[in-house]
Amino acid sequence: MLRAESMHNAMISVFASVTAERIRRSARPQLRPKVGMHYRRRLAIVIAFMLAACGGDDRQTLTRLKVWAMGAEAEALVSLVPGFEHSHPGIRVEIHGIPWSVAHEKLLTAHVGDALPDLFQLGNTWIAELAEIGALDDLSDRFAGHSDAGDFFPGALAANRYREGLYGLPWYVDTRLLFYRADLLDAAGIRQAPRTWVEWSSVMSRLAAAAEPGRYALAMAYDEWRFPVIVAQQRGAALLREEGRFGNFRHPQFRAAFALFLDAFRRGWAPPIGEAQRGNPALEFVQGRFVFFVGGPWMIGEIGRRLTVGWGGRWETAPLPSWDDNYPGASLAGGSSLALAAHSPHREAALDLMQYLTQTEQQLALYRLTGDLPSRRSAWSDPSLADDRHAQPFRRQLERTMTVPQVPEWERIAAKIGYYGELAVRGQLTEDAALQRLDRDVDAILEKRRWLLERR
Repeated sequence: MLRAESMHNAMISVFASVTAERIRRSARPQLRPKVGMHYRRRLAIVIAFMLAACGGDDRQTLTRLKVWAMGAEAEALVSLVPGFEHSHPGIRVEIHGIPWSVAHEKLLTAHVGDALPDLFQLGNTWIAELAEIGALDDLSDRFAGHSDAGDFFPGALAANRYREGLYGLPWYVDTRLLFYRADLLDAAGIRQAPRTWVEWSSVMSRLAAAAEPGRYALAMAYDEWRFPVIVAQQRGAALLREEGRFGNFRHPQFRAAFALFLDAFRRGWAPPIGEAQRGNPALEFVQGRFVFFVGGPWMIGEIGRRLTVGWGGRWETAPLPSWDDNYPGASLAGGSSLALAAHSPHREAALDLMQYLTQTEQQLALYRLTGDLPSRRSAWSDPSLADDRHAQPFRRQLERTMTVPQVPEWERIAAKIGYYGELAVRGQLTEDAALQRLDRDVDAILEKRRWLLERR
């Protein structure tokens, strides 16, 4: 305190001296430029002296963590991080928000430029790609054998593994299941949501046959890739063969799933439109334009915001059907993870923050701020989730999830599935031709992978 006070007094003295000198010499115009430079130099000394007296030591001792997050999660971190900083007084967290639309490219560019932050959020389907190029730190030594690792939903944790390593921790989870208008289902004399895909076809056909013009049994985009992938993987289809060297989309198991997807449009269950042509699905669902759609947890809030006072309908959620009696059928493990840059200079501090943000209490706080579902089972005993009839089917579905093929090229492969699905629905290709060309394009995408595997 005395040291800071004496420095403050000294600063005032120097500043006063500089000011007096500037006033005294201002009467001599020929000296103004020289005096101005002299004044600026002395003022810079004063400012540096002031900074040293007012926290310079703190700046030297603080660890400053850089964190990137996307969308609403970046805003949520502003509320979550102060608790961490309070329990870790030597650490300050700098949060940078990134739009989801550019996040994937920005992470790749930052890795190439050696500019990744210490800790960052990423979609868990990007993990294989970023781990393969050496952007991610392997967390196995810190978390793989951790006592509470079993509290994470198994599919969510599996999505963070690549080869023998663990390259992220599930921050929040996402999966897809059925949303349906229970009142419209009752009106059609159907007691419950379908539990098998055979039932699914029967229910869809009954609803489509009774639908009024402009109304449909199902909302689905013809460039959607998740539905055929989910249904195929439920049947045990391997989407890639020979350790991910080639596409396997002409296999009978994928062919059957692809046919079920095409049936939605060939049999008039869903309108033949793409994702870009769809209206607001939550609003159209509330208005009764369709009975079923397959969606993620964020749709719970979207539907709630579209309900009007006096709305007389009733809507529910349910896990996906299965191919057999093993209900529910599995869905995809989605969501976001937290990952550590491979060359972070603050590894231990970043790991502490990662562990803090994935604790049950913080996941519940994130859920209340954003609606993101917790990746820990223990969080689901909280009344905010345990008493929510629309959220509980997600709890059941999350126990049965699968990962997409763990290859760096998956994002490009998924886009091709959607592309050839669209061409088949629009009648520009036959089902056989679409799958043949899908395999051809995927084989071309995987060419570099084959070259690397052969040399490994």
